[in-house]
Amino acid sequence: MSLLHQDSPEEIDDAARGESFTKGTSHVVWASVIATVALSILAALYFLMAQNPPVVTGEIVQAWAHPRHTETSGFDANGAPKAKEGVDQVLVITRVRLHNQSKQPLFLYEIMTNAKLDDGIHTSYAAIAADYERIFQAYPELATLHGKALSPRTTIAPGETVEGDFVSAFRMTKQQWDARKGLNYSFGFQYQPHLVLTPNAAIAEQ
Repeated sequence: MSLLHQDSPEEIDDAARGESFTKGTSHVVWASVIATVALSILAALYFLMAQNPPVVTGEIVQAWAHPRHTETSGFDANGAPKAKEGVDQVLVITRVRLHNQSKQPLFLYEIMTNAKLDDGIHTSYAAIAADYERIFQAYPELATLHGKALSPRTTIAPGETVEGDFVSAFRMTKQQWDARKGLNYSFGFQYQPHLVLTPNAAIAEQ
């Protein structure tokens, strides 16, 4: 080729295009490799999770609802008269059975009762064991439902099954409670996903 020879503009453009196409193809190849590796990792994790049973299982043995409507005394702390106010509350007493399927102890740190109403989810945290006893002292009419308290501060040993009762309280009327769209329970264990349980039977009214 002569030193005086120069590439035509068309030849220069084709060379530039070839380099550009090569770079673009390289990016596509790397993206495909990364996507394939990511999918493989997700598939492996899914397989391992499917092979491992949940660390804890459980069931709602039975649940009772106790709607209450009370009125204030009509007097303030100094004894002066004031308008009476109505107070509506629904106590939910639940008996649950939990089983630790793992080889490590499990620490239960919270129990939540979740009632679904038209305006959303209403959540009540279960009372601790000491408050559970006070509730039955305050409401002697519930004596027949008194059982062994399950505190939201319970350790379940490996292979152990525990059964107990807890109480949740909702500030709502009986009509609102009866109109609920659903009810479930969420059990929080340290370093583990929450266990969500739904009653298999209707909630009895006490």
